[in-house]
Amino acid sequence: MSRFFTWLGIGLLTVLGKLPYPFVARFGEALGSLLYRIPSSRREVVRANLRLCFPEKSDAEIDAMSRETFRKVFRSFAEGGIFWTCGEEKMRRLVQIDDQANLPALDGTPHILVTPHLSGLEAGAIRLTMYLRDNVGRSGASLYTVQKNALFDDFLKVARGRFGANMISRNDSARNILRVLKQGEALQLISDMDFGPRDSEFIPFFGVPALTLTAVSRLSRASGARVVPIYTEQLPDYKGYVLHILPPWDNYPGETVTEDTRRMNQFFEDAVRPRVADYYWVHKRFKHRPPGEPDIY
Repeated sequence: MSRFFTWLGIGLLTVLGKLPYPFVARFGEALGSLLYRIPSSRREVVRANLRLCFPEKSDAEIDAMSRETFRKVFRSFAEGGIFWTCGEEKMRRLVQIDDQANLPALDGTPHILVTPHLSGLEAGAIRLTMYLRDNVGRSGASLYTVQKNALFDDFLKVARGRFGANMISRNDSARNILRVLKQGEALQLISDMDFGPRDSEFIPFFGVPALTLTAVSRLSRASGARVVPIYTEQLPDYKGYVLHILPPWDNYPGETVTEDTRRMNQFFEDAVRPRVADYYWVHKRFKHRPPGEPDIY
């Protein structure tokens, strides 16, 4: 039965991928608005995250931010039908590139592209693989989290890697990841989720201690990789997205892994603050708390 529903979901995404982009985006937002009206544990996760990070906001403001977050999250799910299945021409039209780093010039030297979970994450990540392939002849590598549903995991791997990206599981060995870096292939890495205490530290995120992966700093130290911050901005009037590739960080890595990870979280904050509802607040970002701190979920 689970396979049936997975295939049904994949079929729905494929159908959405054939429809006009503005219709799909509006459909996702309407679905999010509808589902927000239904009490759920995920709705409470969003509210808890926003209350913790924005204590100055009133209950009414938190509710409005939470509702808009649901709209953006389900819009991104619906848009997945397009960005996971569409052809190159449509990807180029819907996702623009703003390369302030001259990224192709870094090919051949170790470099890591680090980005937060904004609503356009999938669109930007896939478009980036095309940009790299067109300019340096290879599409780069992307570190991804294996999905619990094996059938959907296979679908996502093919969808995300269909323009040549080298998809590397987070469960893969550090040696293999370092090999990719030392070959000078761009590595996309997302480090703004709570994956547990292993190789993580409590680092402030919007003023709240958040268990944060230290992999970016450690990989940079081990390989000599430059770190390039990137984020994907949603454009108004249903015109798609723009992927911003910012200049590599100077003086990185710094004196300590903690200092480096704090710098990364500050970049995430800077990218999220102008577009708070675009962030993936449905994740239990503060699942683990420092000793003595209460569970917020």
